[in-house]
Amino acid sequence: MSSPRVIPSIDQVLQRDALVRAQARHGHAAVAQAARQAADELRGSITAASSADAAPATAEAAGAWIEQRALTLLATRAEASLRPAINATGVIVHTNLGRAPLAGAALDAMAAVARGYANLEFDIDAGVRGHRHVHAERLLCALTGAEAALVVNNNAAAVMLVLAAVADGREAIVSRGELVEIGGGFRVPDVMRQSGAILREVGTTNRTRAADYAAAICDRTALLLRVHPSNFRVEGFTERPGLSDIAKVATPHAIPVFEDLGSGWLGIDDVETPAALADEPSVRTSLARGADLVAFSGDKLLGGPQTGIVLGKRDLVDRARRHPLMRAVRADKLTYAALEATLMLWATPSRRREIPVYRMLTMSVDEIADRARALAAAITSATITATIVDGHSTIGGGSAPQSALPTRLVAVTSAVVSAAHVAAALRRADPPIIARVEHDRVLIDLRTVAPEDDGVVRRAVRKLQQ
Repeated sequence: MSSPRVIPSIDQVLQRDALVRAQARHGHAAVAQAARQAADELRGSITAASSADAAPATAEAAGAWIEQRALTLLATRAEASLRPAINATGVIVHTNLGRAPLAGAALDAMAAVARGYANLEFDIDAGVRGHRHVHAERLLCALTGAEAALVVNNNAAAVMLVLAAVADGREAIVSRGELVEIGGGFRVPDVMRQSGAILREVGTTNRTRAADYAAAICDRTALLLRVHPSNFRVEGFTERPGLSDIAKVATPHAIPVFEDLGSGWLGIDDVETPAALADEPSVRTSLARGADLVAFSGDKLLGGPQTGIVLGKRDLVDRARRHPLMRAVRADKLTYAALEATLMLWATPSRRREIPVYRMLTMSVDEIADRARALAAAITSATITATIVDGHSTIGGGSAPQSALPTRLVAVTSAVVSAAHVAAALRRADPPIIARVEHDRVLIDLRTVAPEDDGVVRRAVRKLQQ
C-alpha cells in the first residue's frame, strides 16, 4: 500500500524536465501552484482507503504523476472559459448558449471598428464631439415608424431606464397578470422598484380590464405599463385588454403608455410572420396601436447583439437619454457596429436570410430533412445507428411560449454506450456539440446548426466509433 511519504518535495518536482520547460512558458509561480495542487490531490488520493492501493508506490512514480497532473492543470488554465459551441438542440434563441448568433456582416462590422478608432462620439462633418445615440437610430426608426430610438446594453436596463426617467417617485400601473419572472430569477417587480417607480397593481392574475387601469389613475400616476408575458401563457378564464384599449384610457389624462415587448419581433410590412410567432406582438403594431414607448431585446428575434432598444415618442426617449443612469447602461462601439449591420440586413429584403435567427425561423422542413438524411447516412456504422424522426424545434429565449416548428431530427443510438454517454462525448468535442437526450436517444436538430458546421457534427459522431 502506498503512503503519502512517497510524495517528493515541490522543489524536487519543479526540477523535472517537463516542468522546467513549463516554467519558461507560464512562469515559476504558476507552475509551482499547479504542482502544489497536484501534490495535494495525490495526497488525498493516497489517504483515501478506497484508492490507496492504486496510488504511486515510489517517489519517482509520484513525481511523474504530479508532473503530468500539473501540466494538465496548466493547460486547462490557459484555455479561455468562454468557447464557441454548436447548438444542436433545436432551441433557436438559446439563452444558455448565448442567444442569437450574429450574421457575418455583423461580425465584419465589429472587426472593422475594433481594429482601431471609430467615430463613436465624433461628428465627422462638423469636426466636433458628437453623440453615440445617433448610431442605429435612423435605421430603427425607418424600420418601425418610431420618432426616436435609444440603445442600451440589455432589455432589463431599457425598462429600468425608462421607469427611472419617467416614473421615479411616482406610480406605474401594471396588471397583476404581467408581473413575470424571467430567466435567472429576475422579477419585473424587483426591476421596477430599483428604478424608483412605485408599483401599482391592478386586476387579478387571470383577468384585468381596461376599467381597472382607469380606476387606478390619480395625480400620482406617471405611466401605464404593459408587460408581454413572453415566457408563459395563461389559458382558460382569462381577460386582458388590448393595447389600443389601454391607450384610450391613458390619452385623456396625457399619461404615456409603455410596453415591454421582451423578444422584439419587428413586424416589418414586407416580412411574413412565421406561424410560430403568430401570437407574438410586433414593435410596429405596438407603436401603431398607441404605445408611446416600447422596449425590447436586440439579441432575440431581431438576431443582433445583446442590447435593449427603446423606441417611441421623441420627448420621452430624450428624457431617458438624458437620465444619469444612461451612463451606466449605454452600449459600446462593438455593439453599435453589430446592431447597425443587422438592421441593414433587415432593411434589405434580399439579404434577410443572412440573419441566422431569421433563417432558422423560416427554414423549411424539406431543407432540414435533406441535411439530416446526409448526416445520418454519414455517421451510421456497426456501432452507431442514426435514423430520421419527426420532431419540433422551439424559439426559446422567452419568445412565443409553447412554440413548435416542425423539423426532422437525427436520432443517434450506440450499441456500446448509453445515450447519456454519447451526449457527454459530444459535449467534450472541440467545439462542444450540445444536443438533446430523449428516450435513450441523442437527438440532433440541424435547424440550429449552421450548414457549414454539419461536417463538424459528422466528424464528432464518427470519433465515437474509435
